[in-house]
Amino acid sequence: MIFHFVQALAYIPGKILFPARIYGKKNLPKGKAIITINHTSNLDSVLIVLGTYEKKYFLAKKELFKCKTKGAFLKAMGAIKIDRQSADISAIKRALSVLKDNKKLIIYPEGTRNRSDNLNLGEVKNGAAMLAIKSKSPIVPVWINSRPRAFKMTKILIGEPYELDKFYNQKLNEEVLNKASEIVADKLNEVKVVCEEKFSKKDNKKNKK
Repeated sequence: MIFHFVQALAYIPGKILFPARIYGKKNLPKGKAIITINHTSNLDSVLIVLGTYEKKYFLAKKELFKCKTKGAFLKAMGAIKIDRQSADISAIKRALSVLKDNKKLIIYPEGTRNRSDNLNLGEVKNGAAMLAIKSKSPIVPVWINSRPRAFKMTKILIGEPYELDKFYNQKLNEEVLNKASEIVADKLNEVKVVCEEKFSKKDNKKNKK
């Protein structure tokens, strides 16, 4: 399979250049799921894909595909090209198709990279909630504790999955999607708090030694 070949090829250099440790992998359900992640850099999806075996698809802005080599690598890793400047219906249909095929889709609810110093969650868009409700997929909240830096360990926590099932039979108007997106934001912030507490305690223990 091309994906696992590219994954294996990129694994060692990826781990050396941008090491990452992922906690809570047991929370990834079997079958379809939407993985919501705070967006810290263009490397976020690559860290998740290299750190977990199963192939995952993710939406990537079309600008990242300008370089043919980079575009080919991203496509092999599961990237779905999306035009963020318009309602890219083809990308949405492709994302729904991935979920229909019982596979996993990575989404950044903030819609763009978070450039703040503290990485507090920005405004959550309605895309993740809409796709989760339409496909009746569980959502897995994931928090990246720091912006990836070369040769510096990045810690990532995978939270417990949940569903927006109370919205499944409702008409998806703006009010409903806003309420559903509030839950998406709350669940991500819950994992953020656990993540910060978990890793700050470990860091404090190391400093005491």
